[in-house]
Amino acid sequence: MLWLKSFHIVMVVSWFAGLFYLPRIFVNLAMETHDAAYDRLLLMARKLYRFVSPIMWLTLITGIWLWLAYFPLSMNWMWAKLILVAGLVGYHHVCKSLLRAFEARQNVKSHIWFRWFNEIPVIVLLAVVLLVVLKPF
Repeated sequence: MLWLKSFHIVMVVSWFAGLFYLPRIFVNLAMETHDAAYDRLLLMARKLYRFVSPIMWLTLITGIWLWLAYFPLSMNWMWAKLILVAGLVGYHHVCKSLLRAFEARQNVKSHIWFRWFNEIPVIVLLAVVLLVVLKPF
């Protein structure tokens, strides 16, 4: 089980790296005025999204496996964590729709909006780590 836990942690870190960097690319796309630079950033965003999507699934699969192996269903902190993880999955899919808007050159959001949007996974990561380590309830 330690191998599984280690693999899960690596997948979580990798998924969060994508969730941190993809919206940062969106910030730059929202500010970009040159077509060549826009196209290069768009290519980076597409590749990153395609790379982290399977990592998200590996994170979820290994997390569920660990949950079923280690934790009883009555642990309230785990339910809170699962709600946050579900929110992250939603965030991941919102990133996909934002990427599609950039691909269609129909983004209407400002770079400032994307800067705030970029902070969401940081806050969720902090909450998840606190729940896992402290198990407050």
